[in-house]
Amino acid sequence: MFDVNKIRSDFPILSRQVNGQSLVYFDNAATSQTPTQVIDVIIDYYTRLNSNIHRGVHKLSQEATEAYEAARKTIQQHFNALYAHEIILTAGTTEGINLIASGYTSLLNPGDELIISALEHHSNIVPWQMLCDRTGAQLKVIPMTAMGTLDMEVFDSLLNDKTRLVFVNHVSNALGTVNPIEEIIAKAHASGAEVLIDGAQACPHIKPDLQVLNADYYVTSAHKLCGPTGVGMLYGKEALLNKLPPYQGGGEMIATVTFEKTTYADLPHKFEAGTPNIAGGIAFGAALEYMNRVGFENIAAYEAQLLDYATNGLKNIPGLKIYGESPNKTAVISFNVEGIHPYDIGSILDQMGIAVRTGHHCAQPIMDFYEIPGTIRASFSFYNTFEEIDRLEAGIRRAVAMLQ
Repeated sequence: MFDVNKIRSDFPILSRQVNGQSLVYFDNAATSQTPTQVIDVIIDYYTRLNSNIHRGVHKLSQEATEAYEAARKTIQQHFNALYAHEIILTAGTTEGINLIASGYTSLLNPGDELIISALEHHSNIVPWQMLCDRTGAQLKVIPMTAMGTLDMEVFDSLLNDKTRLVFVNHVSNALGTVNPIEEIIAKAHASGAEVLIDGAQACPHIKPDLQVLNADYYVTSAHKLCGPTGVGMLYGKEALLNKLPPYQGGGEMIATVTFEKTTYADLPHKFEAGTPNIAGGIAFGAALEYMNRVGFENIAAYEAQLLDYATNGLKNIPGLKIYGESPNKTAVISFNVEGIHPYDIGSILDQMGIAVRTGHHCAQPIMDFYEIPGTIRASFSFYNTFEEIDRLEAGIRRAVAMLQ
């Protein structure tokens, strides 16, 4: 049974007061909250295991190494990667993207073409622009529609024998649109291109099966998944990761070092230079275990109800416009109220203890498309309630009355 009140009791921050009001946290697309079950794992690491991994023969090092590698195995199983060594533990989604962009510097030629979408987060735009500057490759863009979906007919026309790489987010962080990545991956592969999927916004709501998707690379962050900040995952197919050069040099990523020549370690260590975020990696595994106990089918069903309830309620507010109305979207509502700057409404909501995000959400091309400075974004998680959505609607109405 899905018991939201029991689930909420796992998240200590949800009981705090903000500006004298009970916290309503609707900024989940920026970062999710962390349950006690994950916090306890971090505390346990620093109070019982704290030691560097992969390098020591003493008991603490061995136990920390076992816990860290067990977490990698948990991540592999969650995403259904073929091998645990295809899971590279990173500082987050952004580092995973930059790792791949760096690796392709020596593999692209002038005139090669890369494709991204108009719905991307800046982290899935800027690294590829920098890669094009380094290599002479050209960047093409799949345009978006007024509904906040991708124009797939244009995507078809962009694909050709010069296309080397395609980069698309699984879910838009600004609009909640779920992109047709299965179709995109299949068509890109048919054209001979490789595909990276930015899964940061999808993974809290959807459990991707990497064997089914057949993506070449998939990236995400733990802090969107009830885990800690500063840790994430890059999945890459074994053969593709093996052809890429190391991203950083240092300890752990080497096999042998002399002053004449260095040879590199096998996967995954080839891409994991230096001491990693050990506690974060272990906690990432614990966060996935927690969410799987809740159940992703339960999460998806409940969040769909929250989204429908909030959408119907907010549409009744005069002058409120929702951006991104794809029939296939996650629990995100991006909106404005006519004649009022989003920051002003967001600030008043904060005084009522309601946390939303305002601005361009690191997706300026989307805002430029709609010719707006930004939006108010309310993003929901499985620990939110219908009563909190009622407070959001009432708060917006009050803010509008104050500002008009």
